Formats: sequence, C-alpha cells, structure tokens
Amino acid sequence: MTAREWRPSAEHGRYQAPAGHPSLRAAIARHIGVSRAVKAGADDVIVTQGAQQAFDLIGRILISPGSCVAVEEPGYPFVRKLFQGLGARVIGVPVDKEGLVIKAIPPAARLLYVTPSHQFPLGYTMSIERRMQLLACAERHPLIIIEDDYDSEFRFSGRPLDPLQTLDRSGRVIYVGSFSKVLLPTLRIGFLIAPASLRSALLLAKQLTDWHSDLTKQVVLAKFIDQGLLAKHIRKMNREYAPRYFKIADVLQRDFHNWLRLIPTASGLHATAELCEDSEVDINAVVTKARERGVFVLPLANYFHDRPRTGLVIGYGAIQIDKIKGGMKRLESIFHEASE
Repeated sequence: MTAREWRPSAEHGRYQAPAGHPSLRAAIARHIGVSRAVKAGADDVIVTQGAQQAFDLIGRILISPGSCVAVEEPGYPFVRKLFQGLGARVIGVPVDKEGLVIKAIPPAARLLYVTPSHQFPLGYTMSIERRMQLLACAERHPLIIIEDDYDSEFRFSGRPLDPLQTLDRSGRVIYVGSFSKVLLPTLRIGFLIAPASLRSALLLAKQLTDWHSDLTKQVVLAKFIDQGLLAKHIRKMNREYAPRYFKIADVLQRDFHNWLRLIPTASGLHATAELCEDSEVDINAVVTKARERGVFVLPLANYFHDRPRTGLVIGYGAIQIDKIKGGMKRLESIFHEASE
C-alpha cells in the first residue's frame, strides 16, 4: 500500500493544503463519527504531526504571554511544559472520581486542557453530569476547552460516554485525537476538530509551522481506515489489552494490598495504584530496583506538579500476558525488600 503511494505523480511535485490530504480528513471524520459520535465533516478536520502538534497550534493562536491556562492535576507533563514554553501561567485543577473539579477552575483561565474519556494518569472517566457542568462553566467564563480523547479506543468495561465535543452547543470545544497509541508512535499523525471561529487561525498556524504533514502516510492511513482495517485492529487490540489489565489488577489487589491501592479504570494501556497511607516504602527506590531487574514502572508523582501523590503507573501495552506473572513477582519481591 505504501509502495504504491511512493510512485511519482503530479501530486508529489507540489505543496498540499495545510489541513491535510482530503482522503484522510474524510476518513477521520467518518471514523470518529462512528466510533466516538463526534460531529465533524472532512472540512472540520486538521491533520497534525501527532497530538502534541495539535496542542502547539492551539497554544500559538490562543496563548499570549501571561495568559492563564488550566490543566488537570495530575496530568500530561508535556502539555503543561508546552503551554509554559508559550508564555502561559499554567494552573493545575484537581480531579476526583467524577473527573475535573469544576469549582476549582481559576476564574482567569481562558483555555483548559482535559482528558475526560480516560483521565491521565488516574484513569477516571468524567461523569455525564460533570461534563455538562464543565460545558456550562465554559459558556459562562467564557472558556475554550481542549478535549484530548486519550485512550478512548481501548475500553474494556462499560459504555463510552459522548465526548464533550458532541455535547457542546456553543462552540467551546476543540477535540484532539491521535493514532500514536492505536497504531504506532512513529506514525506521527494526529488531528484536531475545532469550532469554525478558530479554524482559519489554526490552518495559518499549521502552514507556518510545517505547511503539511507527510502525504504518503496520510493516504495510506486513509485507505487503512476506509477498508475497515483500523476498526478491526482496534477490536483485536481490545481483546489483547483487557486481559492484561485484569491480570495486573488482580495481582495488585491480591498480593500488593499491604503497599498499594489500585485505582480502578475502564480503559487505557496502564494501571495506576496509590501507596497505602500506612506504608513507608520508598517508591523511587522501588522504581530504580525494578528497572535493574527488567521491570519498567513509573512513579505516580511524575504526573503531579503542585500536590504530588505517591504510587506507581504500570504500563502493559508492550508486554505479553504470559510475561506479566513473572514481572509482577519480581516487583512484589522488591516491595518485600523495601519493607524490611
């Protein structure tokens, strides 16, 4: 499929539209319309170099030096760093089991980043009541919401809730998605769906940044989507990832209850567990020893900026289920050693 697209053609000899190849824009609109009930046509889609470029383009048109931007606390560190690099004053907003705490959004904020489908890294899903409250808040402020639909494809229990973009009635939401987790991080293809009022400014920012993303990969991905191969791949991956999560969750609850408390989730590619209040284990020492013994885990505190909590983030996207038992046994032995 890729080789065919590399054959010389007149299209390869000229610059293309900043928004992306028409076939991919149409394919993305159809895909997210079916899979996520997102309201968008091909003209609404802007193809980007991964989700990170989408966040950068949004920041470039909406952030000025000293602007107040709100992000989740805990949250994705690279978004915070990006907005700070653009001159923003970034404020963390706490999350609870229902999602972002609306009353904690700073009144001065005019831009908010949120992961309602699968809060990163805690894994909570924002409730429908909280989503409606957030949209009402955005209309009052006014506030532009960046909805990062992180890991929404990998859901193994419960029904997915409508995205904020679908529920939005006043054009306050910019929807961002990516194929990095679904396919490959090296693919570097993401996209955003923006209100009409912001689209021309985003297209200009995209053109000034890199004009357009790799066209060959865009056409190949469009065909992959339109032939039903992406949907088939996602179904297969869900069958692979769900047993991995439940295996890790079972082991954590059974063998680690003296040290860790699992934070249940319904989707994603990692499990998160907080350190029990009465445990005196040094999590950073555990992480270091685990890496030395071939077990890669991350401290939960890495994702906090102002109010760190202690625990572990355990990814399972790249480990086969038959390897989990051995890895968790090694991790358990490290906790025993750290408790002595």
